[in-house]
Amino acid sequence: MEIPKSVEKNDASDSSRNSSNHMDMKRPFIIGIAGGTASGKLDALDAYLAASTSVCKKVIEELDLAENSSNRNAVVAVSQDSFYKDLSPHEKDLAKVGEYNFDHPDAFDEDLMKETMLKIASGKPVNLPIYDRINFKREREVIHIEPADVVIFEGILVLYDKDLRNIMHMKVFVDTDSDTRLSRRVLRDTKEKGRDLGIVLSHYTKYVKPAFEEFTLPTKKHADVILPRGADNKVGINLIIQHIKDIIISDNQLTSTRRRRQKSESGVRPH
Repeated sequence: MEIPKSVEKNDASDSSRNSSNHMDMKRPFIIGIAGGTASGKLDALDAYLAASTSVCKKVIEELDLAENSSNRNAVVAVSQDSFYKDLSPHEKDLAKVGEYNFDHPDAFDEDLMKETMLKIASGKPVNLPIYDRINFKREREVIHIEPADVVIFEGILVLYDKDLRNIMHMKVFVDTDSDTRLSRRVLRDTKEKGRDLGIVLSHYTKYVKPAFEEFTLPTKKHADVILPRGADNKVGINLIIQHIKDIIISDNQLTSTRRRRQKSESGVRPH
């Protein structure tokens, strides 16, 4: 597993031109975690969730940056699922019987997703939509997210769009075998969503598997890190976590040094 080198976001010449207010708006370290549906991306406790989901949860649990943060959240997770489009009445009818493709890039509100993630990348607070999977539309409520040191953006197609890839400092692809992903999806959709087994299998064969092969799997080539076995790969996850910690600590030390230097220079008055 290859760990990418640290990305320095501001060089010395940039720093000399920045105001103190701009320096306080520190940009987050953004990690994109992709992988097939039900491959373990987010929640390690619910093994049948998406692939990037369980890895995302594990990183958040293990990554303790509180001592290196100042008035900021240490880690924030953003799921691509939040950006599903509201479905029309006809599309809702199709979705209820497993005939709507949620794994296609067109299922997501690309404009809203880019707008939100670009704000996050700029160190700005955002309101994250909440998607109602029962009624297939966004809820009125939103989740307010403050700037954070680390932002994890997870989902089946987070590495699909070039503009989104360009704001990421680390790109991870969770590589889980298809049998494991299928069994997890069957468990999730039958137990959690109460769906008929026949509909689940038909939907997987007709939409999920082809979409994975056409859209998700090709994004693997963009990954800096390919993580086999998802959240079970403790060695790989620990290497990712340590790399992130090293970058954040180094970045915070650099920011602190710049602030002290600026304060010292501002205290010198010409006679």
